[in-house]
Amino acid sequence: MKRSPIIPVFFGLVALTLITAALPAHQAAGEKTSGQGKLRFRVKHTSSILPAEAQGAVLKAAHGGFAVDKRKGKGETYFALPGAGILQISADLSSVKLLPTDDAMKKTNMHNAMLWSAKGDTYLTFPGNASNRVFTTTLDGKLVNTLEPPTADTDLGAATANEYFKAKGPFIPTDVEYLNGLFYIPTGYSKLDYVLTASVTPGKNFSSKWNKLAFGGRGTGVGQFGTGHGVTVVPGRKKIDIADRPNSEIDRFTPEGKYLETVTLPKGSFPCDNFYEAPYMVVGALHGPDRTKGAPIYILENDKVVSTIMAKEELGLANFQHIHNAVIRKLGKKWYVIAQAWNPGDFAILEQVD
Repeated sequence: MKRSPIIPVFFGLVALTLITAALPAHQAAGEKTSGQGKLRFRVKHTSSILPAEAQGAVLKAAHGGFAVDKRKGKGETYFALPGAGILQISADLSSVKLLPTDDAMKKTNMHNAMLWSAKGDTYLTFPGNASNRVFTTTLDGKLVNTLEPPTADTDLGAATANEYFKAKGPFIPTDVEYLNGLFYIPTGYSKLDYVLTASVTPGKNFSSKWNKLAFGGRGTGVGQFGTGHGVTVVPGRKKIDIADRPNSEIDRFTPEGKYLETVTLPKGSFPCDNFYEAPYMVVGALHGPDRTKGAPIYILENDKVVSTIMAKEELGLANFQHIHNAVIRKLGKKWYVIAQAWNPGDFAILEQVD
């Protein structure tokens, strides 16, 4: 007599039920996740959340980064895409809208974004790597200041930097940060590779002018860069981080440009920039140690990697071969990562898995 298939099928269904029941309530069997420990993530939103003006060729040209409004009761995130302009992600991460943007910014690339406040006003500042200028706007996109390139007569406080611009070298800003009245601007896409500074006067008569402080430079010595790409102020610590891309490290300096220490990342990774939200630091990498795979997003705690997100390999985001920028945010009890890919450009929001 043939054995009935009912019993094996029954036990198979029981096993599947038990496995599914063991998963978090929102996580279906087979759902793609990436990361380790409590910092595992799934895809919350893909680029389909972006407005029509930020789709297609505009998105493919993405080569920038994000600025988060950390003020109490805020939480919006800003970035820019060439051909579209400045975009604002809502505080609850549910929608993205396009802001009116001056043509001087809209038609060129903004290589990163930075949000800062001074004297009761809040601004967005963008480094235009192709236009060789640094642009500052209000939060509604109104252009209030443009920092022009240094001239042959500009004294930047460092002989090497002065000679570079006397020889008509290009000013190519890759990022910008604000601290105590100064912009800090890396120039890693040029042979100069110094961090330059400019003094800023916010308010009704907003102005910016070059300052006599520059540090870094292309080289292998202490405090020098292979490519000084991103700049970040360490919250509450009066330290300046520079993402040294080909050297797989974050170099730290005092606001006066004195080298302090280095945070090392897995060898072979190319950190583009870093971002802080206590207790974590998140780093988007252009490459990972294994270049046959997509690039990682690292999450660090106390300067040590505690989770590695592989957006392409493990989350199925095909365009995330290179990560150009990532930020981390907390909403309620969950963490979220907003990430941007480069070449081709793409966009995604990741949600922590319970």
